[in-house]
Amino acid sequence: MAYGTPAGPADVEAYYTHIRRGRPPSADELADLQARYDAIGGVSPLAERTEAQRARLQETLDNLAPGRFRVALGNKHAAPFIEDTVASLIADGAERLVGLVLAPHYSRGSVGEYRERLDASAAAAAAGLPVAMIERWYDLPALHEFLARAVTDALAAMPERTKVLFTAHSLPVAVLDGDPYEDELRASATAVAARAGLPRWAGWTLAWQSAARTPMAWKGPDILEVIRDLAATGRADGVVVCPQGFTSDHLEVLYDLDIRARSSAEEAGLAFARTRSVNDDPTVFGELAAVVAAAV
Repeated sequence: MAYGTPAGPADVEAYYTHIRRGRPPSADELADLQARYDAIGGVSPLAERTEAQRARLQETLDNLAPGRFRVALGNKHAAPFIEDTVASLIADGAERLVGLVLAPHYSRGSVGEYRERLDASAAAAAAGLPVAMIERWYDLPALHEFLARAVTDALAAMPERTKVLFTAHSLPVAVLDGDPYEDELRASATAVAARAGLPRWAGWTLAWQSAARTPMAWKGPDILEVIRDLAATGRADGVVVCPQGFTSDHLEVLYDLDIRARSSAEEAGLAFARTRSVNDDPTVFGELAAVVAAAV
C-alpha cells in the first residue's frame, strides 16, 4: 500500500479533494499544489517508483516461493484504491492477504489508517479471509545499511563540518500523543548514524518536514528552521539530509527537500546534499520479501 499521486495536472484537484476527505481545495490552495508539481517537472515520479517497488517485491517473492504470492498495489488517495485492489485479489481467488505499507515507521495516523482500510475492505468483500499486517519495518538491517551507505556517500563530497539531518513527515502533535512514531524514527536514525560513524551531537539530529497548513500544531522543529538555526551557530559548513521516513522519490523529497531545503541552506551559507532514496533497491526488497513470506 502507498499514498498515491495524481497521474497528471488534470487529476490534481480530485486528488487534493480526496486527501481533504471530500472538501475541495480553494483556488489558492490548488494553485499552490500545482505549482509544486510544476517545479519538479509537472508530475511526481511516485507512481513509477511505486510500481518498480511492487515489481521488485513480486520478483523476489517469486524466487522465494514460485507461484505463491501475487503482489498488487492499493493506494490511499489515488487509483487503484486499497478497496478496489482487495476486491480484485479476492475475486481472483486470494486465500489470505498480507498488508505492507511502503513506509517503514508505524504511526496510528499513517500506517494505522492503511490497516483500518485494509481490514474493512477484506471484511466487506469476504468475511473470514485471513489478513496479516506488517506494521513496521524500520529495524530492517538492509534498510539501515542502505541509508548508512547513502549518508557516507553524500558526506564524501561535503565540507568537513557537515551535519546530517534525518527527516520524516511531520504529523499533528495530538496524533503523536502515546504514538511510537517518533521513538521508531529516533531508533532508526541512531542505528544508521552508528553504522555511518556519526558523532551523536555534532554529527546528526532529527528534523521534521512537510507539515500541512492547518490550525492544529504539527510536530517540529521543521527542517527549514533547523537549517537556519544551525547556520546561525557557525558550527557547520554544510548539511546532508537523509529522508529516512520515505522510501521513494516524490513531491515531499523532490520539492520540500531538493528545492525548498536546498534554497534555505544556500541562503544561510551552507552546502547542501540529500541522500539517495531506497526506491526499488534489491537488497532492501530482498529482506522485505522475507518479512512478507514470514507473515504467512
